[in-house]
Amino acid sequence: MEPTNLQNHWENVYTKQADLSVASWYQKTPEIVIDWIASKIDDPSAAIIDVGGGDSTFADTLLKNDYENITVLDISCKALEKARLRLGKDALKLKWICADASAFEPTRKYHLWHDRAAFHFLNSKAQKQGYKRALTQAVAPGGWVILATFSKNGPLKCSGLEITQYSEEELSALLGDEFTLEAVRFHDHTTPGGGKQNFIYTLFRRK
Repeated sequence: MEPTNLQNHWENVYTKQADLSVASWYQKTPEIVIDWIASKIDDPSAAIIDVGGGDSTFADTLLKNDYENITVLDISCKALEKARLRLGKDALKLKWICADASAFEPTRKYHLWHDRAAFHFLNSKAQKQGYKRALTQAVAPGGWVILATFSKNGPLKCSGLEITQYSEEELSALLGDEFTLEAVRFHDHTTPGGGKQNFIYTLFRRK
């Protein structure tokens, strides 16, 4: 699916979605990620970007844990609009970017790049190369990448779209020699409808 069509798809999804808590990707508390961040980033002013953050509650959780330099990027402007409305005054504490991650042109460096369930929707070689370029430009030396995708035991489709499953080896190959794999976790996400989706969570550090 071409990027423009992908954007239209997600704009439609978020326009129709009335309740965040019934979305298949909804996660009340991102425990794995928050534990990793707490153990690796002790500076509340560290720059964090949530890629594909949409209307998730990840940014809310970061604010509650006193992080103060947060950017949320999503291909759906509607998703970001809903997140800002939900957060109210707290939305002013965040930076918001409506962009396709595979075409994103970073203008600053980040200490953490976080992506839960956005990258696996990019199926073409060009999209993956664009994503890798943006990530590499964005992450500062010594910075961290948390990349979570459907595993080889996860679904083949999500939200009406085909996805690409990944293994630890494939994600390591994607990021290349500039990044060192520090940790891997597998997690069964239970959807609001009771389904199971197996994720692979990876933690990389830029050399």
